[in-house]
Amino acid sequence: MVQSSQPRIKVGIVGGTGYTGVELLRLLSQHPHVELTAITSRKEDGMPVAEMFPNLRGRVDLAFSSPDKAPLAGCNVVFFATPHGVAMAQARELLEAGVRIIDLAADFRLKDQAMFERWYKIPHSCPEILAESVYGLVELDRAAIAKARVIGNPGCYPTTVLLGLAPLLEGGARVDTGSIIADCKSGVTGAGRKAEVHTLFSEASDNFKAYGVAGHRHHPEISAQLQRLNGGQPVGLVFVPHLVPMIRGMFSTLYARILPEARGTDFQALFEQRYANDPFVDVLPAGSLPETRSVRASNTLRIAVQRPEGGDQLVILVVQDNLVKGASGQAVQNMNLMFGLPETAGLDQVAILP
Repeated sequence: MVQSSQPRIKVGIVGGTGYTGVELLRLLSQHPHVELTAITSRKEDGMPVAEMFPNLRGRVDLAFSSPDKAPLAGCNVVFFATPHGVAMAQARELLEAGVRIIDLAADFRLKDQAMFERWYKIPHSCPEILAESVYGLVELDRAAIAKARVIGNPGCYPTTVLLGLAPLLEGGARVDTGSIIADCKSGVTGAGRKAEVHTLFSEASDNFKAYGVAGHRHHPEISAQLQRLNGGQPVGLVFVPHLVPMIRGMFSTLYARILPEARGTDFQALFEQRYANDPFVDVLPAGSLPETRSVRASNTLRIAVQRPEGGDQLVILVVQDNLVKGASGQAVQNMNLMFGLPETAGLDQVAILP
C-alpha cells in the first residue's frame, strides 16, 4: 500500500481540453497521491489551464503544452482523453520509457483487432500492445488491472450495462441470454466537447431521441464482455442509446427474462452480495427507483433490481454520471489499483443535489 510519505504519482494528461479531460483535472487536482505534471493541447499551447476552466483556479497551476513539448516520458502514468487512434500512436514510446497508459478512448477496449478496425475505420497500429492491454472495469477484473501497463477504460454505456448484468451471468446464466434488451439514455456531454449541430442548445434542449439503433460502437464492446461473463458463449443483446436534454448523467434500463430453473432466485440478495465489497456500486433497497441526480459529479453507480408482479421479467435500473464513473472517475479508479493505492483515493466526492 502506497503511503502519503512516498513520492507522488506523476500524471500526464493528453487532451486536457475536452469534458473527460477537465473531469480528470478536477479529480486529480484533489487526489492526495498525485502530482499533475503535464497537460497537452496543441491549440491551447501556453494557455493556463485555469484560464480555460475557471473552476480549477487555485487548484491547477499548469499551462497547456503541445505534445512535443510535454514531459510525458517523465510521468508514471499518462491518461489519454483524446479521440480514437491517438493513444496507440504514442503507446510504444511511452511504454519503453516505463510509463503506464490509461486510454479513455477505444484503442485498447476491443481485443478483436478486426472488430476494432471495422467499427472505428482505422488500422490498429500496435496489435502487440492491444494483446497485453486490460479492460478497465474494476468491479470485474481487479487483479489484472493492478498488474497492467495498459488499460482500455470502458465506455460509459458499457459500464452501466455490464455492471447491471454481471450478477445474472457470472457462474452460470440465470436469464435468457438470447434476448436481453439495454435501453440507455445519456446526457449531452457524452458526445464530447465539440461543435456539432445535434448538441447545440436549440437542438438538444426540449428534445429526446434515439440514435445508433442500427449499430453503435459500444455494442461490440458490450457484447465481447458479456460473452466473457457468460463463459465464452455469445449473448444476444438489443442495445438502443438515446440522447436526453441534460448535461451529465446516464440511465440504463435493462430487461432480461428469468430462466425457469432460476425462478426461485432472490435477485435482490444476489446483487447485494455480488457488490457488497465494491465501494462505488450501490445496490438500492428493493423497490427503489434511482435518479440520475443521485450520482451527479460522483463516482458512484446505483442499481435497482425490479421484478414486476413477481413474474419472469427482470428490470434492472442503473444510473451513473457519464463523465465520472462512466469515464474519468473510473480511469482514476484504475490508476489507484495500478499503483497499489486504496481504490477510493481521490474519489470520495458526494453527489451534488439539487
